[in-house]
Amino acid sequence: MAFETLRFAREESFVVVTLNRPPANAISAELMTELNGALASVEEDDAVRSVIITGAGDKIFCAGADLGSAFSGGSVDTFIRFGNGVMRRIERFPKPVIAAINGHALGGGCEIAMACHLRLLKETARMGQTESNLGIIPGYGGTQRLPRLIGRTKALEFLILGTQIPAPECLALGLVNRLCKEGETLDDARALARQIAKRPPIATRLIIEAVDEGLEAPIDKASEIEVRAFLRTLKTEDASEGIQAFFAKREPSFKGR
Repeated sequence: MAFETLRFAREESFVVVTLNRPPANAISAELMTELNGALASVEEDDAVRSVIITGAGDKIFCAGADLGSAFSGGSVDTFIRFGNGVMRRIERFPKPVIAAINGHALGGGCEIAMACHLRLLKETARMGQTESNLGIIPGYGGTQRLPRLIGRTKALEFLILGTQIPAPECLALGLVNRLCKEGETLDDARALARQIAKRPPIATRLIIEAVDEGLEAPIDKASEIEVRAFLRTLKTEDASEGIQAFFAKREPSFKGR
């Protein structure tokens, strides 16, 4: 599959999707369409255990919408609603999606990163929902995911002030999983993807589902969501393999069955 705004590479058990619209890797309608297509192309591929999303270059992961084209010409309503749907697709993707944030992630770039399941951030980079500096608000889920990730109080401060959050504070707030040294963000993401490849795919998918659905449900319903997911995993060959490996004191070999 050929892309104009992305680079798409299969590596071992994962794929690397690189936002490729230098210098800022800005979001356009074409980029969002291609990102959606890239995800669709591997969603049912059992050989792919995870997806890494990163940005071209080493300064900017994604600086948000291309203001020269995103809000002019076509339907802004369509642009926002479709992109919002792509963010939700990332969030509910059945394989872990890792954001290798190798530079600043601002505006829509921050929203792409927050939709991913795991986030690795270069130690000198910044993240932030900076839309209020332009007199607008986030449109790809920033007002919803930021408070869910770091809490309402700090999220409101950052959203209202359009703050660019330094990497150490992102880590302290729980906005990212870990920090990476200069030039090592993508390699660290690859290492994480290799770890994921050894995990049971069905259990991984059901963990993502249970967390996503459970966070929005009352505790009694959320607990039932977990029980149903648990019982589904217990019937898999992977569960049998994991339990046998435990008693045999060996590493399990999960097949996704």
